[in-house]
Amino acid sequence: MRRFGERLVRGQHYRPRPGAYAVLVRGGQFLITHQAEPTPEFQLPGGGIDPGEGPLTALHREVFEETGWSITAARRLGAYRRFTYMPEYDRWAEKICHIYLARPALRLSPPSEAGHEACWVTGADAMRLLANAGDRHFLGLILRQLR
Repeated sequence: MRRFGERLVRGQHYRPRPGAYAVLVRGGQFLITHQAEPTPEFQLPGGGIDPGEGPLTALHREVFEETGWSITAARRLGAYRRFTYMPEYDRWAEKICHIYLARPALRLSPPSEAGHEACWVTGADAMRLLANAGDRHFLGLILRQLR
């Protein structure tokens, strides 16, 4: 599995943290999320898969929590991993990121997860704004398909 992001910290134990994330496209625009804490950054909507939860269930839940939108037609694009410190959990993690392409269907509410804001942007702006190289990689695959 391809790896993106920070270098491994020698001697550090990383705990696996699987997650599901989405490239969300509608009408030539992309729905991304801005997370204010712990470090302000733009991300693909998504997050951790809870114990006993499947990736698609987690994807729908996380996208709704971070954007307020329901999604449809989710199709798996691939996966990548990155090793990072997660200050909000005080945890060193091997994030295993399952990436999907989906279509935002209906805005049901504002984001319910504190510190998140849903943002509609162009593909070029999303490529510039997304903080994570793995997120940018999968967005780039979709942008090339749309050309």
